[in-house]
Amino acid sequence: MKIKSLLLAMVTLMAGLTFTACSSDDDNDDKQQSNHDVYQQAVTNTVKAQKKHDKAILLVAFGSTWQQAYDAFDNTVKECQKQFPDYDVFLSFSSVICINRAAAGENVAPRNFYAPSFWLNAFADKGVQYKEIVVQSLQVIPGEEYKNVRDSYIKNFANNFYGDLDDEYLSKVKIYLGTPLMAEREDVTALAEALIKKTESQAKDGVVAFMGHGNPEGYDYYGANVRYTELEEDLQKLSKSKNYYVGTVDMPENYKTNVLERMQKNGKKSGKVYCYPLMSIAGDHAHNDMSGDDDAWDEKEGYEVNDEGEVEDTSWKMYFKNSGYTCDDDVLKGCVIGLLEISEVRQLWLNHIKRALKDDAGLLDYYHSKNPE
Repeated sequence: MKIKSLLLAMVTLMAGLTFTACSSDDDNDDKQQSNHDVYQQAVTNTVKAQKKHDKAILLVAFGSTWQQAYDAFDNTVKECQKQFPDYDVFLSFSSVICINRAAAGENVAPRNFYAPSFWLNAFADKGVQYKEIVVQSLQVIPGEEYKNVRDSYIKNFANNFYGDLDDEYLSKVKIYLGTPLMAEREDVTALAEALIKKTESQAKDGVVAFMGHGNPEGYDYYGANVRYTELEEDLQKLSKSKNYYVGTVDMPENYKTNVLERMQKNGKKSGKVYCYPLMSIAGDHAHNDMSGDDDAWDEKEGYEVNDEGEVEDTSWKMYFKNSGYTCDDDVLKGCVIGLLEISEVRQLWLNHIKRALKDDAGLLDYYHSKNPE
């Protein structure tokens, strides 16, 4: 499953990087326009048409190609506009793969999303030039995508990496960064409280298992994988119940197999298992890796565990079902929702915007660090 996804991702990425929108007439080579220029113009036109204030918020998500996810993103934008009426609010995808697939109409009608760089450049356009920009990450933990947003997109923009922006403007604009959902230890406790409120009745009826993404080995840039462990600890501590567990699809030693081990160690060897995605939206991971029907179960051999201790090509639903628990579509009804669909959790992300703005806590100063006065 992972190999096929990786190959598809590589093909899609190469297509996105190499394709250009141009005439087939060699005489018009000087009129050729790259996709980059087409996208930049589209985003700049959108910002100019929608600009109502002198401050902007850019929500940055990894991306998705599911209508359920789009609805969650759209509702988040609306709620953000409501709570920050003095800001123009926009949404960006950081994943080139998701941007390309969304434009191609995978799963749903085609829809255009754009990378953060296009939005930031549009914000700096001479016809726009917001005096304040807030970039809010919609990631759950600090990982590779968050690192790219902070250390590539924003830093390149602030440093005028390509030399095509107004340097005087960049020296004055205030840029803030809102951190992911579980960036700090206290964020974990706040999330645990919100999740318990949402799932308390189910935890009394069986096990509630959350499936996060996790940083794979070698990519745990901010040491953020520990947040999953801390969340499980807080869920059990605050609920005073051993019926809460948190696993991932990519964090070493915290796969579904490890979740099962911890469940059984605590005496949870049968009963219902309610699986929830611990991700901002319900996309491929939620619908396939968690609640899908993929199953490598063998009637004679059972499950084969790979070198990392994980069972591949098997969803959480099927794994727990074949491990003696009640985990089927009826049990999971209502569980396949993203964190942005839970109002109390969505609010935590919006609170990070307030935290970034308070006393300039999230203010970034990449420009002056490169150009000391």
